[in-house]
Amino acid sequence: MEVIILPSSKEIGALAADSIESLVRAKPTAVIGLATGSSPLPIYDELARRHEEEGLSFAEVSGFALDEYVGLPVGHFESYREVIRREFTNRVDVAAENVHGPDGTSEDVEGACASYEAAIADAGGIDLQILGVGTNGHIGFNEPGSSLASRTRIKTLAEQTRQDNARFFDSISQVPHHVVTQGLGTIMDARHLVLVAFGAGKADAVRDFVEGPVSAACPASILQFHQRATVIIDEAAASKLEGAAMYRNAFNNKPAWQGL
Repeated sequence: MEVIILPSSKEIGALAADSIESLVRAKPTAVIGLATGSSPLPIYDELARRHEEEGLSFAEVSGFALDEYVGLPVGHFESYREVIRREFTNRVDVAAENVHGPDGTSEDVEGACASYEAAIADAGGIDLQILGVGTNGHIGFNEPGSSLASRTRIKTLAEQTRQDNARFFDSISQVPHHVVTQGLGTIMDARHLVLVAFGAGKADAVRDFVEGPVSAACPASILQFHQRATVIIDEAAASKLEGAAMYRNAFNNKPAWQGL
C-alpha cells in the first residue's frame, strides 16, 4: 500500500478529493464507495466545494454506502443513509436514485445482503472506495475476527465501537448493537481503496494495519493484499509508524504523472 503523511485533515481531504475528481472527470459514470464517520468529512467538504465553485459534476455517478445500522427507522438522523445525504450527496448533483445503502430495516436480512452484493455487481463494481479505520482496526463494520473473505452481512458491534460512536447519539444506550456491512471480500473487490485517518487516537490502529501482520484480529490489515490501496494520514495518526521517514521520502519523490 502507499502511505502518505500530511500535516492536516484539510490537506488529507484535498488529496483524496483530487483522486476522486480525476476518476469522475475520466469516467463520469464512476461508482464510488461512500463511508461515514468523522474521517471522510474533509473529503466530502472539499468535493462539495469543488462542485459549487468549480463545477465538478456528479450527475452520472453512483454511490454505495459501506454499512448501515440495524433497527434504526427509515429517516433516523443517525442512519447512515441520512448521514451520507446530509454530508455529501445532498450537497452535490448526484441523482438520489443512484445512491444506495444496505437495508438495515429488512425482515429478511440475508436476502437484503445478497441483493446489495448483486446491486454492486450490476453497477460494474466499485471504482474507488473511501474508507476510515476504527480504533480497533475495523473497516466498514468488519470488527476484529471478521473473515478476510467475508461478503455483505449482519455483524454485532464491538463495545469499543459502540462507545466510539456514542458521540453521535444522546447516550450509548441508543447506539444499535447490530449493523449490516460490506464484507472485507466485498471491499477488496473495489479497484482503488482510499483510507483516511487522523488524530493520535488512530495511531495504534494505523501502525497495526500498515506494518503489522495480515490478520483477522486487525481487519484493515487486509489492505496489504490490495493492488491499489492508498492510506492518507496526519502526523498524529502516523506517530507510531516505524517506516514513517521511508513513506515520506517515497511520496516526496513520486513522479507527478503517477497520481494516487
